[in-house]
Amino acid sequence: MELKWDEEKRQRNLRERGIDFAEAYEFDLASSVTRVDDLVDYGETRFVTYGLLGGRLHVMCWTERGERMRIISLRKANEREQKAFAQAFGSGSAADG
Repeated sequence: MELKWDEEKRQRNLRERGIDFAEAYEFDLASSVTRVDDLVDYGETRFVTYGLLGGRLHVMCWTERGERMRIISLRKANEREQKAFAQAFGSGSAADG
């Protein structure tokens, strides 16, 4: 699937989190877990994917736009998310941080 993003959001994410949306091409989708983000009504279906990027657990929020995966945010998983992921999937490398 082709990746797309808003360039201003990409620049802000890079400034604030030190993570470039372009790194999503290296996101390990094969070992990732995705759920629908239904906490609020965004007016579109959004997904949250937990997976490894560079050996560390990251969280990517995204939506589908046609044949494209449009990235909304990409960040390192927090401690709570790392522990939950490790408990659910037994991945010590994800929890090592």
